Amino acid sequence: MQRPEAWPRPHLGEGAAAAQAGGLAPPARAGEPAAPRLQEPSLYTIKAVFILDNDGHRLLAKYYDDTFPSMKEQRAFEKNVFNKTSRTDSEIAFFGGMTIVYKSSIDLFLYVVGSSHENELMLMSVLTCLFESLNHILRKNVEKRWLLENMDGAFLVLDEIVDGGVILESDPQQVIQKVNFRVLQSAKEQIKWSLLK
Repeated sequence: MQRPEAWPRPHLGEGAAAAQAGGLAPPARAGEPAAPRLQEPSLYTIKAVFILDNDGHRLLAKYYDDTFPSMKEQRAFEKNVFNKTSRTDSEIAFFGGMTIVYKSSIDLFLYVVGSSHENELMLMSVLTCLFESLNHILRKNVEKRWLLENMDGAFLVLDEIVDGGVILESDPQQVIQKVNFRVLQSAKEQIKWSLLK
C-alpha cells in the first residue's frame, strides 16, 4: 500500500486564498479524487476577547486581527453576538463564520472568539482561564462594579493569557503569579522615582 503524497503548499494565485479560507485543495491530478484541504496549524487562534454587561454594552475588548477593523464594526459584531447568546444556556455559538465560546457571571458576559475551524476546547481553556483569573483578582466578585474598579488588573490578566491572538497561558495560577509580579515591579518603579524626586 502506497503512502498518500502530502499536498504541496499553494502558490499565490493557485488556491492560496481558498486554502487560507479553509477552502478546497487545488485541483486534483488526473485520476485522483478531490479532497478538502486541511487547515495548516497556526499559533494565532484567538480573534477577539470581550466582556459585555447584561445590556450588551462593552466593558473590555481586544481584537487581534483585522476581521473587524473599525470600532463601528466591532460594536455591531458584539451587539449581534450578545443578541444571539444572552438568552441561551449553551456555551458555544457559531456566528458569522466564527466559533464563539462564552460564559455569564451575575451581570457580565465573557466571550472568546476564534475562526470557524478553531478547536472549541482551546477557546474554552482561554475562557476558563480568563474567568478564574478575574475571579481571583476581583476576590470572587466577577461582576460589573468590581470589574470597572479593577479594569487595569483585568487588562493585565488578558495580556498574560493572549498576546496578538496567540495563547500564552491557560493556567489561572500562572496568570495570577505573572500579574502579581508585574504589579510588584510597577510599585517598585514608582517608589524608586518618588525617592529620586
